[in-house]
Amino acid sequence: MDFNELEKVRVQKIQKLKELGIPAYPTRSYISSTIKEACEAFEKAESTGSDQPIEVTIAGRMRSLRIMGKLAFTHIEDGTGRIQLFLRVNELGDQLQFFKDYFDIGDFVEAHGTVIRTRSGEISLQTTSIRMLAKAISPLPAAKEEVVDGVTVKHTGLSDPEIRYRQRYADLVVNPEVRNIFRTRSKIVSALREFLDSHDFLEVETPVLQPIYGGAAARPFITHHNQLHQDLYLRISFELYLKRLLVGGLDRVYEIGRDFRNEGVSYKHNPEFTQLEFYCAYFDYLKVMDFTEQMIRYAAEKALGTTKLKYGDVEFDLAKPWNRVNMREGILEKTGIDFEKYPTTESLAAAMNEKGIQTKPGLQRGKLINQLVSDFLEPAFLQPTFLYDYPWEVSPLAKRKPENPLITERFEGFIAGMELCNAFTELNDPIDQEARFLEMGRTYAEDDEERNPIDEDYLRAMRYGMPPCGGFGMGIDRLTMLLTNQSTIREVILFPHLRERDKDQEDN
Repeated sequence: MDFNELEKVRVQKIQKLKELGIPAYPTRSYISSTIKEACEAFEKAESTGSDQPIEVTIAGRMRSLRIMGKLAFTHIEDGTGRIQLFLRVNELGDQLQFFKDYFDIGDFVEAHGTVIRTRSGEISLQTTSIRMLAKAISPLPAAKEEVVDGVTVKHTGLSDPEIRYRQRYADLVVNPEVRNIFRTRSKIVSALREFLDSHDFLEVETPVLQPIYGGAAARPFITHHNQLHQDLYLRISFELYLKRLLVGGLDRVYEIGRDFRNEGVSYKHNPEFTQLEFYCAYFDYLKVMDFTEQMIRYAAEKALGTTKLKYGDVEFDLAKPWNRVNMREGILEKTGIDFEKYPTTESLAAAMNEKGIQTKPGLQRGKLINQLVSDFLEPAFLQPTFLYDYPWEVSPLAKRKPENPLITERFEGFIAGMELCNAFTELNDPIDQEARFLEMGRTYAEDDEERNPIDEDYLRAMRYGMPPCGGFGMGIDRLTMLLTNQSTIREVILFPHLRERDKDQEDN
C-alpha cells in the first residue's frame, strides 16, 4: 500500500501507539448513549431545572480540531448528530498532551464526561477521558472558504462528481446533504412498502437468475452456472414471475428489488437499478392510475412531509389529480399525424417524413410511434401526467381495448418530462399471449435488444387461468430523483456504475 506524506505521518502515529501498548483499532467501544440522546437528556434536565449531572460515554468521528494551550476543542459526529468535546488539562492532565500528539481530524474516538453548556451557549462534553477507536490514515478532504460579495461561502472538500461517485464513502463523510438524500430514499421505500402492505399486498421475492428473461424490452446480462452447465440471465423485470403468483392464488403481490439491463448509461439510466412492481387481481389500468396517484402522494408526504415539490424549474403538487392524455390524440395535436391512419411501418414513416420528422431506417411501426412520443410529448409533460392507450406492437403483455384491438390498455406516468412508471391492464388470454410472442419474434430483428425469447412455462401457467388484473412498474431511483430534486440518477444510487479507470487515473 502506497502512502502520501500526510498518510505516512499518521501511520507513524499508529506505530508509536503500538509501541506504547495502545491499540489504534481496539475491539470494543463502551458508549452509553448516542450524541443525540446525550443532548436530549441534557436539554430535558435544563428545562426541568434539575441539577443532576448528565454523565455519558459517547463516540464519533472527529470533524474539527482547535488547540489553545491548556485547552482543546473538537467536534465529533455520529449517525445521530454532532457535539463539541471540551478538553482541559484540569480534567485530563497528561492525557491532553497525548490527545494533541496522536489524534487527528477523521479519527473515531470515544469520550467520557459530563454534558455542559459553554459560555457561548453550545452544548458540549466536558471530557474526563478520551481514547482512540479507529485511526484514520487518509485525511478527509478539507473544506475551503472564500468571501464572495462580502459573504463567506464554504466549498466542500469533495465536489468533483467523478471522484464523489467513485469514493462514495468519502462523499458521505464530508457532504451531509448527500447523506440526507439517502436517508430520504430509505424513507421513500419504507413509505411505498407501508402503503402497499396497508392495502393487503404481499411482498414476495422472485429469481434474480433466470433461465429465460422477459417482462420488459431490454438486453440482459448473461452469466453461467458452472455446476449445472447452464447459461442464465440477470432479470430485466419481475413481471412474468409475479403474474405466475396471481395464477397461484396470491391476488395482490409486489416486489422491490434490483433489475439489470445491459444498456447505455445516462442521467436517468444505470445498468442495475431498483424497481417496484405490483400486480393486483381484478384491477384494470384505470384503477391502477388512481392507485398510483394515491401511492406516490403518500410516499411524498411520509418521506418529505409535503406534496408540493420542485424538480429543476418545474413546480408540481402531488395532491392534485394527474393530467391524462390519450396517446393518439396527443400525437395528433403535437404533430398533425393520426398514427391509426397509417397501419404499416412504411406508411407511418412516409407520413413522418412529410412532416419533416427524420426516421431511422429499419424501425418498425411501434418504435416510430415511440419516437413521436419521445420527441413531441414527453418534453411537454412537466406536470404529473398519465399517457395512455399504447399500440399493441410495443405492448406485448397488455390487454387490447375491446373497442379497438390495435390499441392496448397501457399507461406511462411522467413528471418534469421524465418517465416514472409503466402499467397495464394485463393480458390474461394465453392464446393471444402466445400469438403476440410469435408476432414479436417475426417483427424484431435477430439482434434487436427488445426481442425476447418465448417463455413456455409462463404460457403454461396462463393456461391454468389468470384472473383479470392490473400491473405496475416504477423505478425507485427515478422517483427519488424527482422527490429530492436531483438531476442525475448517480446522485441517488450509492454506488453507481462508472467507466473503468486505469491505474494512473486512480493514483491521480
